Formats: sequence, structure tokens, C-alpha cells
Amino acid sequence: MNAETQPLLAGPRGRRLCLELAMELNPDVSLSVSRLGYELDPGKGTSRMLFGLMTPEETNDDDARPPAVGSSGDLAARLATLDLSCVTDELVQPALERSVDAARYWQPPEGEDVLASMPIIRKALVPLAARVMATPSMQRSTEARRMEQWAIDWRGPDDPAPLDRAPQPKLAQWGRNIRADEGRWRANAYGLDSNMSGDWWSIPPGLVGTVGRIPAGLNLIEDPLGWEDATTIAVRGAGRTYEIRTGDDWTALCRKFPLEVTASRRNVWFQVTGRDGRWLIPDWERVAGEWDAVHLSILGYLSTAGRVQHIDEEWASMIAGWDPDRTIWLTDAVREIDRPRQYWHRAQHGDAWTLVRRDGVS
Repeated sequence: MNAETQPLLAGPRGRRLCLELAMELNPDVSLSVSRLGYELDPGKGTSRMLFGLMTPEETNDDDARPPAVGSSGDLAARLATLDLSCVTDELVQPALERSVDAARYWQPPEGEDVLASMPIIRKALVPLAARVMATPSMQRSTEARRMEQWAIDWRGPDDPAPLDRAPQPKLAQWGRNIRADEGRWRANAYGLDSNMSGDWWSIPPGLVGTVGRIPAGLNLIEDPLGWEDATTIAVRGAGRTYEIRTGDDWTALCRKFPLEVTASRRNVWFQVTGRDGRWLIPDWERVAGEWDAVHLSILGYLSTAGRVQHIDEEWASMIAGWDPDRTIWLTDAVREIDRPRQYWHRAQHGDAWTLVRRDGVS
């Protein structure tokens, strides 16, 4: 793995992007990944079933035996034969969306994520990762927060609402809630074999969040709730923005503004990472005293989300529940600007978003 591809292949979401893209490039790779991913999945045979993954030759086999799974070595050999000349932004963006959509921080990783983490597969993905990093969209993947962005309100045009202008009370309430929750979990002292798990996200809910590009930002949502309508609101943000482009940027924030969440995150983040230790996240109420906003770049997300970020020998942290290229606003420093609101619709999750109308324009 070289310095150019290391960030992309270091994180679970970056590796999954590459694996999703490889599946799109070659149907044999797609079949192999699906089979191997199923075998490695913690929900094999229960929450996840294997249907319809047979070649025509296997379908006509009179013995009706289950299809051969193959090996990670077989998959690596197939990955080495991929035609990378057709890797473009038009293919990378959907692969990124599928990677984000597959993020899970409340259970063990999916089989495909386990597969992509194997050294033999990571090595085989290096040429593809290099090609991805050369695309125009990934060349922009570390860019800073744009001055003009879009806020998303997951409602349609018949239910308009002003942009929220009061983050401080929400941050204060979040701080009280998370400390109380941490105390409750500490008092109960659930073991790692318990089915109980606490909150899994790393950022406060309910704050104004903005993205740099629409409609791309409508599809880059972790744990989406199946929204079919969205209103996008043009905004301009001022003030001081902390940029997260690497894991070091995140751990520096945790060191300066530490908030312990070991008791509430221990069980759930152990399932995700296999690490049993003490956990920190930033104390966002204190962060707001120094920074107006915090922006997670696309490459920052792909290289760090869902991955243990070691702070020192005792403490670690993790980014979870934060979408790529999303800015969270900690102070009242973002304003709606005089541009038409846009109203988007899709029939169901997974469909393309369609621009229905702009304010005053059908």
C-alpha cells in the first residue's frame, strides 16, 4: 500500500467504496464478493439469507448443490484483472453512496467489510484505489468547507420551516443528557456479552448540518430513515471552521476537549471494532467556545469513520454517525441566503432524487 492509496484503504468505508466499485466493474467479482461476504457475515443464515447467487452453469446443475464459495485468493486474482480505464466520477459516486449506506455502528461489521479488511484483498485493491484517487471528485475530497452550502430539511414544500438558529441550548441539553446517560451505564456495568448497548454516534443530534453539493449530499447519509421528500436550503456560513481531514485531526479535538463515553459506548463500539478499552469523544459544548463549525471532508470520512482512533495507550475514539462532507454548526453563524429553496422527491429509498421545483418555479 503506497502513500497515495493508504488513506482510502485504511478506513472501513474507503475499502468498502473500492469493493463496491470493483463489483460494478466485473460481474464475476460481484458474485464472488456476495458469496464470500455472506459466509463472513455475522447474520449468516439468520438476519441475512443467500438467494439467487448462481451462475447459469450452476443453475442448470442437476445435482442442485449449493454454489462453490471460492476463496479470498480467488477474489484477489479476479481483482487483479479489472479494467480500470473506465473508472470515472460517474461510477465512483454511486460506490461512495453504497459504502455510506452500508455503514453500521450498532453491530459487528457486514461480511463485505470483513472481506475488504483482509490483507490479501486490501493489497489487491491498491491499483483500483490509486485510480479512484486520481478521479476529479476524489481530488476534491479533502477540500475545506465551502462558504456557500446547503442545509437539508427532510420535508416537502407543504411543510416549510425556518433554519434553526439556536444551537447553544441544544448543546447544553446534549451535554447534560450524555453525562447522565454515562452515569446510568456505569452504574449498571453491563458486560461485553450483554445484548444491551447505548448510543453509538459521535456528534450531537439536532444541530444544523450543511453539505457542499446537491443532489450528491442527499445520498450520503448514514443510517437513513427512508425519506422520500427533501427541501434543500442555500446557506452561507461564516466564523471559525475546524477541518477533519485525518484521524489526527479528530484525536487532537478529543485531547483538547475530552468527554468520556466509555460506559455508554463500550458494548456497542466493541461490536464494531473489537476493542475493549476507554473511549472519548469531543465535548461539543466546549468545542463551541472555540469553533463555530466542524467539517468532515469526504476523504476524512472514508479514512476514519468506523475505525479506532488511538489517542494514547489508554484512550481511543471513533467517528460514527457523521456523513461525508457534512459540516455541523455549533454556533449561530450560518444563515439562509436569498436563493430559491429546492424541493426534491424520490419514489423510494435507492431511487434517484428528482428536482420537483424551486420556490416560485414549478
